[in-house]
Amino acid sequence: MHAQLTRKASRARSRLVAAIIALSACVAGFGTDASATTMMAVPHSGLRILDPIITTAHIVRNHGYMIYDTLLALDADFKPQPQMADYTVSDDKLTYTFTLRDGLKWHDGTPVTAEDCIASLQRWGKRDTSGQILFDKTESLTATDDRTFVFKLKEPFGFLPDVLAKPSSVVPFMMPKRIAATPADTAITEFVGSGPFRFVTAEYQPGVKAVYEKFTDYVPRNEPASWLAGGKVVKVDRVEWLSMPDAQTAINAIQSGEIDYIEAPPVDLLPLVESNDELTVKTLNTLGSQTMGRMNFLYPPFDNKKIRQAALKAMNQKDVLDALIGNPDYYTICGSVFGCGTPLEALAGSESLTGAGDMESAKALLKEAGYDGTPVVILQPTDVVTVKAQPVVAAAALRAAGFNVELQPMDWQTLVTRRASQKPVAEGGWNMFFTNWIVPEIMTPLNNPMLNGRGAKGFFGWQTDEKLEALRAKYIAAATAKEQKAAAAELQAHAMDEVSYVPLGQYKNPSVWRNQLSGFLESPVPVFWNIEKTED
Repeated sequence: MHAQLTRKASRARSRLVAAIIALSACVAGFGTDASATTMMAVPHSGLRILDPIITTAHIVRNHGYMIYDTLLALDADFKPQPQMADYTVSDDKLTYTFTLRDGLKWHDGTPVTAEDCIASLQRWGKRDTSGQILFDKTESLTATDDRTFVFKLKEPFGFLPDVLAKPSSVVPFMMPKRIAATPADTAITEFVGSGPFRFVTAEYQPGVKAVYEKFTDYVPRNEPASWLAGGKVVKVDRVEWLSMPDAQTAINAIQSGEIDYIEAPPVDLLPLVESNDELTVKTLNTLGSQTMGRMNFLYPPFDNKKIRQAALKAMNQKDVLDALIGNPDYYTICGSVFGCGTPLEALAGSESLTGAGDMESAKALLKEAGYDGTPVVILQPTDVVTVKAQPVVAAAALRAAGFNVELQPMDWQTLVTRRASQKPVAEGGWNMFFTNWIVPEIMTPLNNPMLNGRGAKGFFGWQTDEKLEALRAKYIAAATAKEQKAAAAELQAHAMDEVSYVPLGQYKNPSVWRNQLSGFLESPVPVFWNIEKTED
C-alpha cells in the first residue's frame, strides 16, 4: 500500500512539473525563437515583489541582479571594482567623481545618464543602512554633465566605494530617473534596467514564473568575471524561473531533465542527486549564510528588554541548525553577529546560544519582567526550505520557557510583505520572524542591516538605540584595523545585551545543475551570466 501511494505521489509530482513546463511554453507563445537557448531554473522562492529597494528579500535581490546594474561591484578579493562607472578621489578625500562608461543603455533604448544615477542613489539611500550613513556624510550629489556626477562629502568617508559596491541586502541598483523618482516607501511599477537581462513583464506570473531574456545591447566590461564584478557575459538567450515549493518535485524534475538548475535543494535530499553522474552539486556561496530571528521592538512583549533576553536564553543554535540543515558538515555553530571566519568575529553574549540554551535564566527573566502571557505571534513561512524550520523550533523553546506562542503559517512572499507592517499585532502586525543573510551582508557594523538603531528608518523590527548608532560611528571613525575590531567587539556585546537580533548559526546550501550547464561563478549571490548551456 505504501509503495502504491508513493508511486501515486510521484506521478502527481511529475504531472505538476509537466503542467508548469507546458504552461511556460504556452505563455511564451509563438514569439519565442525555437532555436533559443533557454535555462530552466528553480530559485529558492517564488518571486512576488519586483522592487529590490523596498525589501531585503534575497529572491528580489536576485531579480535585481538580472535586470539592473551597479556603479561599482565587489570582486572575489572583497575589493570594490568599477562596473557602470569609473571614479577618482580628490587629495583631501572629500570629492568622488564618477564617470559612466561608454555604451550604457536602458532596456527601452535610451542612454543611461548621471541624473538617472543620482535619483537611484537618493532613493536607495533612504532605505539602506549603509546608504543612510553615506548620505549623512554627503554635502552634495550633483551632475556635471550627462555622464559625470560628483559626491562632495562633509568629512572623509573611505568606505564610500565599499558602500556602493555592497553585494547584498539593499543593493544600489541603477534605474531610470522617472522610475527612481518613486518614493522610497512605494513600490515601483515599471521594471526597466540596464543590466544583462531584461524582464519579460508579459510572462510574469507572481509566485509562479519569471522570465528574463538576454539584453542584446548590453556591453560587458572587458575584465574577467569575479564574484559580482567584471564582465557579465550572457551566454543563454533566456532564463525562466519556475517556482516548485515541493522540494521532491524539483529533485524529480532535474533528474529527468525537465529543469536545469535548483538554487537551494534541501540538504537531506542531496544524496538523491549526488549519486547521479548527470548532475553537478556544488556550493557557490562559499562564505555561507547566517540564520537569525528578529523581534518587533514597537509592541509588547518584545518592547521589554528583559523579555527579549528571556527569548534569547530559551533558544540555542544546535536545535535550529539540526532541524534546518541536519548534516553538521553543512553548518557551523557561531555566536558572532558579524559571522565566524570573518575579520570582525566576536562572541560576547552568545554563550547560551552556542551551548544548550539557558532555560532557567529564561524563566527567571520572564518572571522578573512580569510577563503577562501576551501572545508572541511568529510568522511561519511554509514554502521555502531555508526558513521553514526556524520558527517551529523557536516556538517550542519559547513555550518551554513560559511564552504564549502563536505560529501563523503563510508563504514567504506574504511574510516579506507583512513584516513591513508597523501596525499592532491585532491589526496585522507581528512579534517575531526568521530570515537568513549571506555572510557579506552582516560582516561589518556598516553593512549589517540588523545593527541599525534608527527606529522607523531601520530594518523591520525598528529598534531605536542611540548607543548602537554611536558604536557604529566609532567603528566608522576607527583609524586602524585594531581599533575597528575593538569597536566591533563593543558592538557585539551591546547588540547581544539589547537583543538587536538572535544569531542562530551559519550554514552552506549547495546548488545542483545538469551537466549541460557550465561556467557557474562562485559568488555570494546566484548569478546567471557566464553560464553556457549545451544540448544533450
